[in-house]
Amino acid sequence: MKKYLSLVTFSHTIFAMPFAFIGFFLAVTTTNHQFEWQKLVMMLLCMVLARNSAMAFNRYLDRNIDAKNPRTKLRDIPAGRISPAAALTFTLTNCALFVLVTWFINPLCFYLSPVALLVVLGYSATKRFTALCHMVLGLGLSLAPIGAYLVVTGAFALTPLFFSLSVLCWVSGFDIIYALQDEDFDREEKLHSIPAWLGKVNALRLSTFLHILSAFFVLMPVFYTNVGLLYYIGIAFFCAMLIYQHLLVKPNDLSKVNIAFMTTNGIASVVFAAFFLMDRVWMR
Repeated sequence: MKKYLSLVTFSHTIFAMPFAFIGFFLAVTTTNHQFEWQKLVMMLLCMVLARNSAMAFNRYLDRNIDAKNPRTKLRDIPAGRISPAAALTFTLTNCALFVLVTWFINPLCFYLSPVALLVVLGYSATKRFTALCHMVLGLGLSLAPIGAYLVVTGAFALTPLFFSLSVLCWVSGFDIIYALQDEDFDREEKLHSIPAWLGKVNALRLSTFLHILSAFFVLMPVFYTNVGLLYYIGIAFFCAMLIYQHLLVKPNDLSKVNIAFMTTNGIASVVFAAFFLMDRVWMR
């Protein structure tokens, strides 16, 4: 179990999972649908299974690239802790279970499940042909709030879309920061990334622009649903974390990239979701 948790970097669920809770409880508190433990559990299962599929497939597809990169050569498949066949089997098993769980939720979630898997698995191949791979990763994680909303309602709505757009821009922006570490390697291996395409300075500028958009989209729900002071505090904290990670990383100093990537963004998502949930309780 420890091997597979390492394979899928389970700790990184801290990025999208809080936004899944946002989508779920947004639906519960702003529509006529009631809270159901069964739906919450199935939503959590879908999140875990989809992410397991995406990360395991990424490690499987990138195993030869990872073996060449000094930063990633100790990952589970290149290091021999998990075989490529086992990783692929793990991917397919999680995909099958994901589709099965959606069948028990509602018809729309079931019909859209192959589309969701196509997005989250497709990201792994994009670095081979487009520098927009970071946006595809952001798109995959942005399915969390809208997907969780669909679990409750079985219907689309505008407000959860704003949270999804915020996640798309937020994740794309911090993935660009993370990719700064591999700028030279990507160029040598003819892999596509924003840093390899634009260089460190312009990559950081684009990341900043995406995070400005993320802050804009996280503010938009206040115009479409009733929110209280706690939500505004959550927005302020989320934006402060966005600013802070850009203060940590400089074009000539990447020593704090991991702090900016994991710690700052993990805290940002959890605290923002906590303020959102407290605000929904307060407003009720």
